[in-house]
This record gives sequence, C-alpha cells and structure tokens, in this order.
Amino acid sequence: MGLLSEGSPLSWADTQAHADHVRKHGIEQFINQYQKLKERKNDVLYWGDEVEYMLVKFDDDKRTAKLTLKAEPVLTSLQAKEKESPENHPTTWRPEYAAYMVEGTPGKPYGGLLAHFNVVEANMKLRREEITKRLGTNEVPLSLTSFPRTGCPNFTVPEHKPTPTSGASRSLFYPDEVIFPGHPRFRTLTRNIRERRKEKVAINIPLYMDEKTKAVEDLTPLGDDGESQMAAKPENIYMDCMGFGMGCSCLQVTFQACNIQEAMRLYDELTPLCPIMLALSAASPIYRGRLADIDARWSVISQSVDDRTKEERGIEPLKTNKYQIQKSRYDSTDSYLCERHQPYNDINLIYDQEIYKRLKENDISELLSLHIAHLFIRDPISLFSEKINQDDTEDVDHFENIQSTNWQTMRFKPPPPQSKIGWRVEFRPMEVQLSDFENAAYTVFIVLLTRVILTYGLSLVIPISKVDENMKTAHKKDAVQTEKFHFRKEILTDCTPDEVTQCLANTKCKECSCIDEEYTEMTIDQIINGGDEFPGLIAMINNYMSSVDIDVDTRCTIQQYLNLISKRASGEIPTTAQWMRNFVRTHKDYKQDSVVSESINYDLLKKCVEKTGCCLNDFSKTSDNIPTALSKAEGYLNKKNPPSYKNVTPVYEQNGDDAV
Repeated sequence: MGLLSEGSPLSWADTQAHADHVRKHGIEQFINQYQKLKERKNDVLYWGDEVEYMLVKFDDDKRTAKLTLKAEPVLTSLQAKEKESPENHPTTWRPEYAAYMVEGTPGKPYGGLLAHFNVVEANMKLRREEITKRLGTNEVPLSLTSFPRTGCPNFTVPEHKPTPTSGASRSLFYPDEVIFPGHPRFRTLTRNIRERRKEKVAINIPLYMDEKTKAVEDLTPLGDDGESQMAAKPENIYMDCMGFGMGCSCLQVTFQACNIQEAMRLYDELTPLCPIMLALSAASPIYRGRLADIDARWSVISQSVDDRTKEERGIEPLKTNKYQIQKSRYDSTDSYLCERHQPYNDINLIYDQEIYKRLKENDISELLSLHIAHLFIRDPISLFSEKINQDDTEDVDHFENIQSTNWQTMRFKPPPPQSKIGWRVEFRPMEVQLSDFENAAYTVFIVLLTRVILTYGLSLVIPISKVDENMKTAHKKDAVQTEKFHFRKEILTDCTPDEVTQCLANTKCKECSCIDEEYTEMTIDQIINGGDEFPGLIAMINNYMSSVDIDVDTRCTIQQYLNLISKRASGEIPTTAQWMRNFVRTHKDYKQDSVVSESINYDLLKKCVEKTGCCLNDFSKTSDNIPTALSKAEGYLNKKNPPSYKNVTPVYEQNGDDAV
C-alpha cells in the first residue's frame, strides 16, 4: 500500500523538478530520526501479517468469474466499523492498487507469547467473514495471488474498455477504471512510471508451450501503434502496465525488533530465505488468460513498475541520467546491513556518493549508509503539492516517499516519528494462499524461524549474488520439486574459517574465496526437512518448541502448520501453482493451447472457493482469544522490561509500506 499522503498530485514534470529536493530533505529526515531513535531498545518482539484479497463475482448461468470493482464501498464500510472502536477492533483495512482489492491486517499486533500463534488463523477467518458480509450474491473474497484472466476482454464487473491512446496506463488490456479510485496515489504512480520511462512498461514472462500454443500474438486488433508489438517477445506472455503486477495479491509479515541491531540482523538472516519461501508458496502460474512457464509473481511485478530509462537499463549510453541501474525498483534485496556480513555483499552496489558521505558524517554505519544511499539513487515517482515543504526535524514523508517505492524482498523500517512503533523489518516475498489455514501456516513458520534465529544464533547468510540466483530459480515451474538452491551448509554456529574471520575484521575486504565453501546446493525438501548432514529448518523449530513452555492447543496448531510446510517442501502436497496448472491441463475444455478460457477460469475459481475452507485435518485448535492468564503474563513481562523510549508501548504499524 505504501505512503498514502493526502493532497494534490503533481504532474511527472513537476515531480521530477523536485526530485533533488525530495532526496536532500528525505536524507535529513532519516538522519534526524536515526539520531533520536538509534539508542531505543527493549521493544517487545511484536509481529503481524498482511493479507490481500480479490473480490470475485460468479455468474452461474453464464459460467463466468470476474473481478468486481467494488473495493471502495466495501473498504468504506469496513473502515467505518473500525473507526467506531479503533483501540479494540480486531481487524484493520487499507486500500490496495486495484479497485477489486482490499488489504486486511490484525487490529493489534501479536506479541512474544507462543499462544499468539493460536490466534492468527482465527483472525484471518474473521477478516474473510467481514468482507463477505459486505458483498452481494455470488460475490466472494479470494486470497488469490493472480487472477487468471486479468487483461482479457471484459474481465471485470462492471465491464470497461482499455484506452491505449489516453489515460494513466495507456494499456491495450487494462482499463484505467480498474485502478482503485479512492486515492490519487495509484493512478499517479501508473502515469509517472510510464512517463519517467518514456514508454510503457514491457512485461514478458515465459509462455508454457503446449502442443497447439501460438508463439507470437498479433496486437494490432487491440489498437497497438507498434510499440507493444516491438516490446512483446515470442513465446512469452506480454503485458504492458503496472496493474498486471501491483494488481497481484501477496502475504507479508512485519516484525518489530527490540533494537536497531536486532532489526538489522533479522533483515540479513531472513534475506536468504526470501527465494526459498517464494518457491514454497508459489501460487501464480496463469497470466492474461494463458499458462505461464513460471509459478510465481515476483518478476511480473518487477517489470510492471520498472521506471528505468533506456540509459539506466544500459540500452543507450548515459547522457541525461546519472546511473546505469541493474534492477527494477521492485526486486530482490541488494545488500546486507550488519558490518560482519560485508564480505557477503559481492555485487556492485550503485549508490549516491554525496548522500553516502552525508550519512557517514552523522556516524551511521557503513553498510546502513550504503543501503540508504543505494535506495536514494531513485527518483520520487509520486509527490503531492501540499507535501513539498516539510519540517525535517519532525516529518518523514520525503524519506518514506523514496523508501516506500523501493519494493525489495526485505524492507528495513525505521520507527515513525512520535510513535509507539519500534525498529522493524518486513518479509515481502510470499505468495498469498487460498485458505486461512495455509496463510496462517506460512506466517507462523516464518515468525518461528525468527525466534529460532535469535535464540540459537543461526547464521543463514550466503553471498548476496547467490540470493539473486536463487530468486531467478524460485520462479521456475515446479521449482520446489525440480530445482536446487544455494544454501548455507552450517547454520548452527557463527564460527568461520580463519580467512573469513580475518575478512570480517577488515571492513574494506570485498572478497574471500573460502566463503564459497560455506554454502552448497540443496533442494527445498532438504532445506526444510533436512537431508545428509543438514538438519532442516523444521527440526530446528521443533527443537526450539521443545525448549519452551507452550500449552497443548497451541502446540497442536503449530504442528499442523509445520506438517503443511513439510509436505509442501517434500512434494506430498502440491503448491497452489502446481495444483492450478494441473487443473487447467486436465480440464475437459482445455485445448492444449495454453489458453485458460472463461469456462476453465470459472471452474478453477469455483474450486478455489472450496479450498478457502480447507485444512490439513480437523485438529487445528485456533482460537480468537488468548487465555486471560497468558495475557496477564505478557503484561507482566512488558512491565518488567519496559521500552527505553519514553511512554512507548509498541503496536503494529497499520499504515505499513506494502505491495504498492
């Protein structure tokens, strides 16, 4: 969702004219907040999830399933209920990019008690129920990563036509009316990304080539002036606007750390897990009505917001632009933050040297300075006239303007000014699952891993270039079953060979050959369930669970979640992407041409509705209340170890920097 400032959006020309102003003051805002909050500590390990839903309408007579564009009235109703009791309401609702999407989070954060793991699924069920109550007959909320026929003719209710020669996106396939109308940010981003790039975005993803699949598509009948035909690659699914990426849904988890050092450590240690969890949660094998030869959404979104010019992409020599930039502003994490991990930052990081110098002058660590200076090579792509001039000692809108439009797999999040919220990290790669049980399982799994990492001092870091390679691998069809990923061999100790130890002590060292001996290639089954000499992440979680006090119901629920993760990794239970692909290919109407027709889409989404209520078995003990005694115990712990920041009781950030 990102920074939802109120006001009048500027044109791209006016936004670009203020780019240096935004960067300069954004850095000063970060420095001021850093100096105020760098010593903050003892914050509770709060966490929370964010689930995005698509609103789907079925016509059983015509056998169609379409996206219904009623997110704005649904959201208005949901938020009205929330505003009646803002301190006690169990859910919170925010807009997303498309007029068929809403985002729901728990009303309050989950805390450090293990019993909180037993409330996640119940809260997710409540969120789905709250949306359903506000929908009409044959309308349902689906936690669907990618709607199969987005961009096909008449894929929404009401129907709208694309306008290739006018409007924000000028798409051949995606009408501007599908963009959420309730806030100007979304259309402004769409327009400014296109105008900054000086052409439409070009999304090409591999097409699944079946017996009768057409390798080339003629775009002339759709009103193409030649630009799209030139951009479309053979044997690919071509898409041409932001909506194809930001109109996807996802599952994200945010963690509050006890201090900045712990936040940076979680950021680093979770980074290698991003491609693993992307592949393990893969749920989007269909785009624009055709089967893709990939299973995950990330590269689609990356291309959909790629505002780099031809100069920045290296297609033309630099003349008017300052940098050649290797990635889209929506891509994988580019560097680690902890100083001890500097030798693992083995890719060439492009950064603003003046900004880096300014950060270092204010005693900000080397790698954090590089991280921020790297983010700030980007232009702001949305600016409101009322927000140009700010008080850098109190405001952070200019910083968040650029921070929140660098959509990486991990996000490092400073505390907002005058807030109860601490230093946080956001885990962003996971695809949303169809059922609340599955989404709760993935959420609980990644949260438990943070506890294991911190408790046992696990070391998961590998060279950042290998994480990038893993991200590419994670997209591949059936990657969970057929691919291997770079992963650290020894995660139970921080001990390293003498050469690495020497490198870690020397912050100027960039390379160390013995680092290559620290990792190997593993299947996801080996990473999750163990194999050979590697114990497996689930074994580490079970070991942790055996060492802590936990009630029977919560232990039972967690075990069911771990069973799902384990069986997904082993292949006993297919990923959502595998199931969808198989459903399409075995459907009676499928013609071996990669096309997902209206009838196939209808039957597929009907099955998706059935799966929203699925569970691995009947032993989940999820509840919507934490036992009173345990709540009192948490209150005691918070009182015993209060935050050092005056009058702070950390809460989950409701206006987090999410998918858009």
